[in-house]
Amino acid sequence: MPNSADYLQHIATIHRGGWNRRKFLAALSAAVANSQAWAVDAPTPAPLFRISLAEWSLHRTIFAGKLDNLDFPRAAKEQFGIEAVEYVNQFFKDKAKDAVYLADLAKQADDHGVTNVLIMCDGLGNLGDPDNAARTKAIENHFPWVEAAKRLGCHSIRVNAASKGTPEEQQKLAADGLSRLSDYASQMEMAVLVENHGGLSSNGEWLSGVIRLVDKPNCGTLPDFGNFHDYDRYRGVEELLPFAKAVSAKSHEFDADGNEVRTDYRRMLQLVMAAGYHGWIGIEYEGKALSEPEGILATKKLLEKVRSELQA
Repeated sequence: MPNSADYLQHIATIHRGGWNRRKFLAALSAAVANSQAWAVDAPTPAPLFRISLAEWSLHRTIFAGKLDNLDFPRAAKEQFGIEAVEYVNQFFKDKAKDAVYLADLAKQADDHGVTNVLIMCDGLGNLGDPDNAARTKAIENHFPWVEAAKRLGCHSIRVNAASKGTPEEQQKLAADGLSRLSDYASQMEMAVLVENHGGLSSNGEWLSGVIRLVDKPNCGTLPDFGNFHDYDRYRGVEELLPFAKAVSAKSHEFDADGNEVRTDYRRMLQLVMAAGYHGWIGIEYEGKALSEPEGILATKKLLEKVRSELQA
């Protein structure tokens, strides 16, 4: 298609050459329509990442009985304008095998145009337990949640890598539990993700070593911006990003300019983008200075602002 400015100049030249006013205006109208159609057809660049909401951001609201797990997808969409959610198993801990409940939850998400991303699983035993029987029991306790996540249309469950012993012993034990659980999950084309979530898992070098030992395509990480304790959070996230299949944007406090006080979101998101990760980044607000709804919206605003800056 010719450049619209050149086209208009061409029409003006024709007009000076003897076209009447009616023909000129008709040609001009066609040129403008052509230009507008070209603008509409131009592809919109995909966002650098998409924003989801971790259910833990509303844990006080849920524990207080002010929000039910079934209403979480609706709240994410209508209250916060977020179109993807990450569940927490303890908010429906007796429903892992309840097909009717899970179908209802899936329908709630679908009715509101919300994507189910994953289920965060806690309280199911240590996948790196030194006792083989206890470790096997913990692995099997996760099976129903893999199935539940599959029913909901999630791509993963998030687990922990707790263990006991020396760092080397714990690494091998955690790798064994994760490997066996990942084998089960692979039958349903599901992934098993480990978060830096206390103990040695808050050491990026240790946890990345565990994932390398497992060496399975469906076993990855969920780097959390926080949860590193004394370990450098930027180094930790960078070490976990090569295996990331989800990312958690932890937030606590914000300054007057809307920046998170404990984490430099620009620096952190630059690391995420440099690693080639462009999937969901989940808001996980844990602060108390703002209410849970206010904290979620503040985190969302910051993520959107930095995303816009990085995409410019």
